[in-house]
Amino acid sequence: MLLIHQIPPTPAYLRVKIGRHLARIGAVAIKNSVYALPRNDETQEDFQWVLREIVKGGGDASIVEARFIEGLSDAQLTGLFQAAREADYRELAEQARGVQAGFPRRGPVPPGHRAELAGQVARLRQRTIELAAIDFFGAPGREIVEGLLSGMEARMRTVEGTEQSSKASLDVAEHRGRTWVTRTGIKVDRMASAWLIRKFIDPAARFKFVPAKGYRPERGELRFDMFEAEFTHEGDLCTFEVLVQRFGLGDPALRAIAEIVHDIDVKDAKYGREEAAGIGQLVAGIAAAHADDEGRLARGAALFDDLYAVHSGPAKH
Repeated sequence: MLLIHQIPPTPAYLRVKIGRHLARIGAVAIKNSVYALPRNDETQEDFQWVLREIVKGGGDASIVEARFIEGLSDAQLTGLFQAAREADYRELAEQARGVQAGFPRRGPVPPGHRAELAGQVARLRQRTIELAAIDFFGAPGREIVEGLLSGMEARMRTVEGTEQSSKASLDVAEHRGRTWVTRTGIKVDRMASAWLIRKFIDPAARFKFVPAKGYRPERGELRFDMFEAEFTHEGDLCTFEVLVQRFGLGDPALRAIAEIVHDIDVKDAKYGREEAAGIGQLVAGIAAAHADDEGRLARGAALFDDLYAVHSGPAKH
């Protein structure tokens, strides 16, 4: 669905006001004065409100149901929506890390800071909810934000004088022969996590790639690196780190790989791994060369096999 508008040069604030409204409803610009939204009753109503504002301000606008024949493809248009939301999530993650820095390194939050931090976390949570409502195609980055927020919310719930308890190691045998579900368009964290699952947790694992939004898991399925998954970002840990931790995988080579994956995926330079830039480029190359997730999975597995061999040392092979 397209909104095509003409806004008069005066008053100057009208263009700014309309631009902010369009951003608030998640519309993306595809041409000068042409904005797009996925077509449904709710987005049509959103565009109608914007149209009324434009007309009230002395401008002109039309709402059009459109199908692109040549030029911009559906995939490219989806990419515009995802890129816009990914940038929003990245900004929100930076804000969350700033709030996280105000928490004590260990133990509960001091009573004197609890109300202030709780308010900051609540505002971040509300902003996440607002972004999720206009994240029409499941943009990357939400899992990072959710992990940071859930970690801080858990810290806020700790009782004075107690430490936040870590989850006990899971039994690998109870997680074998499963179908492991994740979002389509796999990149570094999902590639590495799938490799880890098949190599160290569930050798007979089957993988299923689904849309980021709206998927309801079937009986016996385990989700990873997606919203509300059984295994996904926790605190500032990426999904690969969470899997290593939850299954008690103490191999030093896995720890090294976890740090590399974290630095590529979360982009916070937490570990400062020199290999991250190069491995990140290789992963980007795999994604560019293989549109299908099975192809990415196979090439990613080979990459992480080699990376594991490097970090295991010559004595181990």
